[in-house]
Amino acid sequence: MSQNVSGFKGAVAGLSLTDVIQLKGHNNYTGAISVAYGELQGVIYFADGQIIHAVQGDESGEQAIYEIIKWPGGTFTIHPEMTANACSIHYRTDFLLMEALRRLDEENAGAPVNKSAGPSVIPRRTMSKIAARLQEITNITYAVLLDKQGAPVQDTSIEAVALAAKGIFLAKIGNQFGELMGLSGIKAAAVQTSNYHLLMYDSKQHYLSIAVKPDCTLDNVESEIKAAFVPGKQGGVVS
Repeated sequence: MSQNVSGFKGAVAGLSLTDVIQLKGHNNYTGAISVAYGELQGVIYFADGQIIHAVQGDESGEQAIYEIIKWPGGTFTIHPEMTANACSIHYRTDFLLMEALRRLDEENAGAPVNKSAGPSVIPRRTMSKIAARLQEITNITYAVLLDKQGAPVQDTSIEAVALAAKGIFLAKIGNQFGELMGLSGIKAAAVQTSNYHLLMYDSKQHYLSIAVKPDCTLDNVESEIKAAFVPGKQGGVVS
């Protein structure tokens, strides 16, 4: 593709990429948009109209979105069949677009890009403090605190509901296994698959379900989780 292409051309003729992103948000779209500009390629993933993950080259998450929006043109394709196991973006789509355009304006003006400026960072969803804290750990893609009935606490997103279902299932299987072995209830369990790793912690009032990137070791992640809740810091792993 020629590098002097102007504007995005895709399944929705006449609309820019940001227009398409906003349109998909209004339509509560779940799926992906793949984007290409010359030899550069990227993918933006949606769940219920919100961007949850993006990949561009070696970049992922918010930085991938910012890189894609900077492209002066290209092509995009809509993929309603594509979904993402990862959730690397936790901010509203309107914030992401405003921040991307602000950075682009600064870059075009020849000014150093201030990555700490821009609109206030507004989470696109609410979640428990524990889950929000855990998601600061690099290899954790999502975390949700859930009650003993399996309902997510302070998080109604599609990712939270899906992860809570996995967590409650793992908790029940673990407790059944414990009973067969003559043990008391299982307080922690782990599952490793080719697509994701899952950790589950149990307490008197809650479960904590944590999705982990498949290319890392669970021992390292568990060490980081313990470090995040060392004595002297607020709260604990589960309450």
